[in-house]
Amino acid sequence: MAKPKKELPMPKIKSSERHFVLALVASVLIPLVRLLFRVDPIGAEKLPKRGPYILVGNHVTNVDALAVAYFVYVKLKRAPHFLAKEGLFRVPVLGPILLAAGQIPVYRSGHRNDAPLKAAHSYLDAGHSIAIFPEGTLTRNPDLWPMRGKSGAIRLALETGVPVYPIGQWGSEQILPQYGAKFRPGFWKPVTILVGDEIDLNNYRKKQLNPAELNDATALVMQTITQLVAELRGEEAPAELWDPLKAGQTTSGNFKKAGKKQ
Repeated sequence: MAKPKKELPMPKIKSSERHFVLALVASVLIPLVRLLFRVDPIGAEKLPKRGPYILVGNHVTNVDALAVAYFVYVKLKRAPHFLAKEGLFRVPVLGPILLAAGQIPVYRSGHRNDAPLKAAHSYLDAGHSIAIFPEGTLTRNPDLWPMRGKSGAIRLALETGVPVYPIGQWGSEQILPQYGAKFRPGFWKPVTILVGDEIDLNNYRKKQLNPAELNDATALVMQTITQLVAELRGEEAPAELWDPLKAGQTTSGNFKKAGKKQ
């Protein structure tokens, strides 16, 4: 029987969003990001300059978090807080740095996420913002369109009552292929981030949602993100969101590697 994983600590909420440790981490990452690619934001003025909100976006490659973090810290002058997979926090040196910088570990399976959700609530209660990739992992869509989302981001938004803003991002696939190892950086290569209007969730802001309503709210969020991605790509988006389960794909980890082993 597998030994249960050790409980991870949660980040401590700082009174100031852009605190010393975060500034120290940013001083290292900002020059690195600028060497790797160029972040081009569109519509950043739609986002509140202060106060809590949840930023939701599509997830194409492992470069996405760097691009969004740069966008939030440098362009918005706010602190990026992500709900990120627990494995990153178990890496020596990296894990403590992520925690100190205000990132929240999330368990994939076999473990309740009460503590991470409580930490996210605390950040929003303190007036901070949270960034989430609702797909929960890199998209499984063969053409890299957003896929079906998970309900965690929507539950958090509805429980806290904070606004939800969508972003579509495109360009990271030119720097690092999805689950690929061929890194192709270039400071001239753009990763474009398009900010949409606040998503209207008023029909779902009630005390108790049934599973069907929660699924509808999640689909609304993912469809809104998809339309932003379609605008960036200059293409028509698929009529339906990709469902990895129907396609026989794993819903976490490197699905391409898992497929080869079958």
